Amino acid sequence: MHNSELQAQLEKLHSASFGWALSCCRRDHADAEEVLQTVYLKILEGKALYRGESSLKTWLFAVIRKTAITEQRQSWLRALKSMAAATARPERNSLAVEPAAAFERSQAQQQFQKAIERLPARQREVLHLVFYEDLSLREAAVVMGVSIGSARQHYDRGKKHLRVSLNREELDYGISWERKENPGAVS
Repeated sequence: MHNSELQAQLEKLHSASFGWALSCCRRDHADAEEVLQTVYLKILEGKALYRGESSLKTWLFAVIRKTAITEQRQSWLRALKSMAAATARPERNSLAVEPAAAFERSQAQQQFQKAIERLPARQREVLHLVFYEDLSLREAAVVMGVSIGSARQHYDRGKKHLRVSLNREELDYGISWERKENPGAVS
């Protein structure tokens, strides 16, 4: 694939790539932008080569995932080194919400997003790839670097945990604060 063709395809996949980068970076916009920029540089510098062994989207998502993992590890290493330096300055709250990112969402969307975030990483990744990026389980397995059987297992478990979590939250909103009888309790 020629450089101009590759660039055109990357432009078409940019919004989906950014969505996947967001998922890999736990919804942190700044980290996702940095990861995606690093991925594009890797591709332009020839450090990441598309060989046509899978679809371009599958290959690109695998590069994004691996880059995000590497960036996260480097970030943790920097944090450990700074803690070892034992400086007395107060830490900044890394969970602060940017005003631009604090857009309104429906209550159902917030509940769904929280339920997704509570899933183990592999389950969260495979559900994102299949639901949001329209990849098949086989393509998701390639992106994640796992077997199709493992991807299928994470997918099934993720859906089950998501369903249980959302049902539990639904029930939690209808809680009655009245005392309920518990026949198994010891008096």
